[in-house]
Amino acid sequence: MTLNITGDTAADRLLSDDPLALLIGMLLDQQVAMETAFAGPLKIRERIGTLDPGAIAAYDPDAFAEAFKRPPAVHRFPGSMAARVQALCAAVEQDWGGDASAIWTTPAAGHSGTPDGAEVLKRLKSLPGFGDQKAKIFLALLGKQYGYDGAGWREASAPYGEEGSYRSVADIVSPESLAKVREYKRGVKAAAKSGGGGV
Repeated sequence: MTLNITGDTAADRLLSDDPLALLIGMLLDQQVAMETAFAGPLKIRERIGTLDPGAIAAYDPDAFAEAFKRPPAVHRFPGSMAARVQALCAAVEQDWGGDASAIWTTPAAGHSGTPDGAEVLKRLKSLPGFGDQKAKIFLALLGKQYGYDGAGWREASAPYGEEGSYRSVADIVSPESLAKVREYKRGVKAAAKSGGGGV
């Protein structure tokens, strides 16, 4: 399983191999290009030497923000997004034993096996920086490309889990699909501007 989101082989390999990198990339995916957001985890690792959630959570906040600011910047809002990444890593460390994948692999209380889509969505929405839409997109990404097969994930992540759609990063598997997702997002923005609503 190799993701193809950023167009950068090393960045995509990190996203494919490290669940925390993927989670951080999703957190960063706002007000910057998707490729920039998902290339962020590699920049962070290169600049501070680790993607260990405990180490990031404990990192000096000013030094961490400085690492975000170094050109090319990790995000256009380096200070606030650095703080969000540290809060996210603290939650992963404290609530999930430092294992981001536990969010979608640990059985629900009193159950065995993979947690269902509704449970994983609830867990994602409890993370710092993950609202309803971001949580649904990430759940769709897990189901479509990351091997997660919990019951009802398509329904829980609707409309992003819909098969054959090009709505979000969950649907990007190639330069062609990236272009289709961009086109969809442009259409949504245009509709919102003209008062026609959007998704």
